[in-house]
Amino acid sequence: MYQFSGKLKMFALGLIVVGFIGTVISFMSAPQSLEEAKEIMAAQAASHHGHGEAHGSHDTHEAEGTHKTDHKKADSHSEEKVSEHIEHMAGDHAKETVADHDKHGGEPIVNETKEEHAEHVKDSTHAKETVVDHAKHMAGEHANETVKEYNDHEAANHAEDTRLTDSLNGHVTEKAHLAHKTDDADHNAGGHHDDHHAEHVFHQMQNRPWSALYVSLLFFLGVTLLVFAFYAAQRVAQAGWSIVLFRVMEAITANLHYVSVAMLIFIILTAMHKAHLFPWMAEGVFDPQHENYDPIVDGKKWWMNLPGWTIRSIIYLTIWNVFRFIIRKKSLQQDNGDLKLHKNIYNISVGFIFLFMITESMMSWDWIMGIDPHWFSTLFGWYVLATFLVCALTVICLVTLYLRAKGQLPFVNDSHIHDLVKFMFGFSVFWTYLWFAQFMLIWYADMPEETTYFLQRFNEYKVPFIGMVVMNFLFPVLLLINSDFKTIPWIICIAGVFILVGHYVDLFVMIMPGTVGGQWGFGLGEISGFLLFLGVFIFATFNAFAKANPLPKGNPFLHESETHHYYIIEHRGEDNDHH
Repeated sequence: MYQFSGKLKMFALGLIVVGFIGTVISFMSAPQSLEEAKEIMAAQAASHHGHGEAHGSHDTHEAEGTHKTDHKKADSHSEEKVSEHIEHMAGDHAKETVADHDKHGGEPIVNETKEEHAEHVKDSTHAKETVVDHAKHMAGEHANETVKEYNDHEAANHAEDTRLTDSLNGHVTEKAHLAHKTDDADHNAGGHHDDHHAEHVFHQMQNRPWSALYVSLLFFLGVTLLVFAFYAAQRVAQAGWSIVLFRVMEAITANLHYVSVAMLIFIILTAMHKAHLFPWMAEGVFDPQHENYDPIVDGKKWWMNLPGWTIRSIIYLTIWNVFRFIIRKKSLQQDNGDLKLHKNIYNISVGFIFLFMITESMMSWDWIMGIDPHWFSTLFGWYVLATFLVCALTVICLVTLYLRAKGQLPFVNDSHIHDLVKFMFGFSVFWTYLWFAQFMLIWYADMPEETTYFLQRFNEYKVPFIGMVVMNFLFPVLLLINSDFKTIPWIICIAGVFILVGHYVDLFVMIMPGTVGGQWGFGLGEISGFLLFLGVFIFATFNAFAKANPLPKGNPFLHESETHHYYIIEHRGEDNDHH
């Protein structure tokens, strides 16, 4: 029997404590007021402004310490608009003059003397000069007003980001051409727009610790669930090679109970509007009289409604945990050799696989795709399934390698590891196929309601979006395509790390754009959330493994699994004649 060592247990508990403290700090560090959020935005803008100057960027007018540069750019901007205004007004007059001249075929008016014609031309020239002077005067006044308003605005608002500043400058320039609006009304409108944006960013900043915790929670929940699904699939297929791995898979699925409790707490807090990760749960989204009314989401209210979402979420967790509890209990009882239990577990596993395929797809719609309620993909459930399945196979392999190195799995040989790694390789390619199929079809169709999903990820998440494709496809293929490499532990571990990190980033890119927008990062909240659930996973897995015999002795296919051997594989450190 395996003994859960004190060092490993303390390590797991240490991860939980550190992760919990870091998560609490990340929540406390989130801005608590709009003014605090504006200060953070100003600091971000100042940093972005300095970066832009270093690269010759046009991102200016951001930091308090750069007022002098801002004044110069505002003056230059105003001068350009003066020139454009002059050309516009003078050009219009010139067109009128040409039109009048064309009416008379380019000839002097009949009965008009040469002296009168010369006087007429002189008057026209004088009129044109007057128009130009008038245009200079008006445009100059507007330019002064533009600079003055810009200075007033900067003094009152240091929290603008680059995009808003550009938008405001464009608005002020337009005002120089549209003189019928008063200065005060225009300034108030700009201030209202800035406050609305600042409030939106404020909510995104408050969402970040929730989102960081949610990504890690969903990652470990999904991985654990797919380990259980793979285990049930082995039961249904009556596979012979994987029996010696059953106790490892059963131990990993013990984590399902822990993360389900955490997910249930999150569901309750979300239903109480303590967390605001789902835009369709906002006030007034379904009310046509409310300013937040969204007709697209309102058309989906038969599915997107808070009572239905909450009830379905609880049903998912209940089904998964009940099946895991029953199968684990009967698997331990089967050690006495009762074949009726073997048949019973087979039937229960069939029922679980059926319900799993339904609930997993619905879960992906409710918990992930619902974050972007305007967008949908009929392939999304399979895509999420592939993401979690690759990670599940990787986790099974890594835990198996660790326990085998500790001498706890004497009947696990290189052929078992080879089979696991083949699954890792194969489903990495499968995930890539699904990713490309979804992306290529949306890109080719070029429908705005679909492309907006990838557009935001290209604009604001380009590095993690492209990076996770490399980590999830390129590295696994290069490292694991060679058959010999599939049995070398250190190569498998390197490939496994790339796969797990890559698919964590994949889930990160699924969730973060719809919850925090551009306010994302890999900071204290993200690291702490991952460490917290990693500690829970280690504790749950090895604590459960220590409570059962490493071999399911009552399984009728156990001997086949113990002697499983590919003769083209050299079993390192083993007696090959035995196999």
